[in-house]
Amino acid sequence: MLRVMNDHEPGSASRVASPGPAGAAPGGRARAVAGVTRLAAFSGEPGAFAEDAVHAYFGLASTTLAVGGFRAVFEAVGEGRAEAGVIPIENVVNGTVRENYDLLLEFPLEIRGEVVVPVHLCLAALPGERLETVERVYSHIQALGQADAFLRTRSWTLLTTYNTAGAGKSIVERGERGAAAVLSPRAAARFGLEILADGIESVPENRTRFLVVAAPGAQLPAPAPGAAALDGAMRTTLVLGVRNEPGTLLRCLAVFAAHGLNLSSLESRPAHDRPWDYVFWVDLDADASAPITRAALDEVRAVTTLVRVLGSYLQGAGG
Repeated sequence: MLRVMNDHEPGSASRVASPGPAGAAPGGRARAVAGVTRLAAFSGEPGAFAEDAVHAYFGLASTTLAVGGFRAVFEAVGEGRAEAGVIPIENVVNGTVRENYDLLLEFPLEIRGEVVVPVHLCLAALPGERLETVERVYSHIQALGQADAFLRTRSWTLLTTYNTAGAGKSIVERGERGAAAVLSPRAAARFGLEILADGIESVPENRTRFLVVAAPGAQLPAPAPGAAALDGAMRTTLVLGVRNEPGTLLRCLAVFAAHGLNLSSLESRPAHDRPWDYVFWVDLDADASAPITRAALDEVRAVTTLVRVLGSYLQGAGG
């Protein structure tokens, strides 16, 4: 049984309504605010996989800002409380994180990089708990799905929380017996939890691709060694809008094919300003500044209603 538990979200300070994209100053740079500006914001608690992604991309010494949701990451960057944001975009088991597609289109930030993080999951509980005494299992819905084969071996009640590490933290704060969390071994150790079962991910090669977003023109450090693909391969992410007519998408794809450009990803999302119309998200294995890519984009603009390039960046190692 799966239930959504909203009471495990972080405090109200993390859930203040967004001021919208207006948080960016003219020219695209984030406004300066009082206090310390952290290098990278991520969604969740310390110990979350998103924090692993920050360290993998920027290095272990990078300063971080943990916030209460994906929208809050975009707000933190737009308001100048963080220089960059790190968000999950795709998992090899559960597919894409569609909320972040919508936020990328809503906020005036650009994609500056990507990093791929292995996802190793364990079931952990308060010391002294045993598998036989567990009744409830908490985690983010994505993690529950990624450990589905293991979790189906017992009749546990599955409860979703806002974050994997946050699930473990909540159990500790409440001293909750009969409960366990699906999270990373690092997060379990951080909160003093005892691992009851390790390596419970359904797919051994499970990993998540994270994007690094920042204000246009922001100066960011280079990726840490090992974060980017060794061959220097580039990826360009863009959004296409086409008329709802036969063959319009085909004409776009034909342009990329004619220029020898590979599409590693193509996904539709609703166009929120027009009911039952859709936009298409495209990942091109190409550099947007390359002449052949520029020529293809110029041709695509002639057969579309929208072309927005969200970023051109080094592919992540293992991506």
